[in-house]
Amino acid sequence: MHITVYLGSNPGNNPRYQEAAVELGTLIGQGGHTMVYGGADGGLMGMTANAVLEGGGSVIGVIPEFFYHRGHQKLNELHVVKTMSERKERMIELGDAYIALPGGPGTIEEISEIMSAVRIGIFQKPCVLYNVDGYYDDLKRQYDRMVEVGFLKQEERNRFTFADTLDEIREALNR
Repeated sequence: MHITVYLGSNPGNNPRYQEAAVELGTLIGQGGHTMVYGGADGGLMGMTANAVLEGGGSVIGVIPEFFYHRGHQKLNELHVVKTMSERKERMIELGDAYIALPGGPGTIEEISEIMSAVRIGIFQKPCVLYNVDGYYDDLKRQYDRMVEVGFLKQEERNRFTFADTLDEIREALNR
């Protein structure tokens, strides 16, 4: 399975985010899966990619030309694209499942695009937000609020998962 992972290019200031990145990478690698991600060697991105490789999995990076200097040089594949839009499109195309770890505005933008596509049925693929130390609690509340006020149907909301543990991620990937 190709698992597209969206996550911070910075490590964040909570050590638990870094631990979760390594744990997720190990899960992907030891599961014999391929991680698809933004291609950088720093932050949570680099930590997760390294853990996948150390766990025996493969890693495909997709990086825009203007970030090439930040690219991870030990990946199985590194796709260099022209724009961020092309990067997002390629990462979506390559993925069989999508997981967001904690990250900044880019991470939120990317996983939100996946959530919208899953919601309207463009594809039927697992979409998981790894809610490390409650990072996505507010976003989860907002999506639940959308159901309450009639902007999102409960069955659509059920198509993506806010996971607090690796076991919940495994379960979502196996559905």
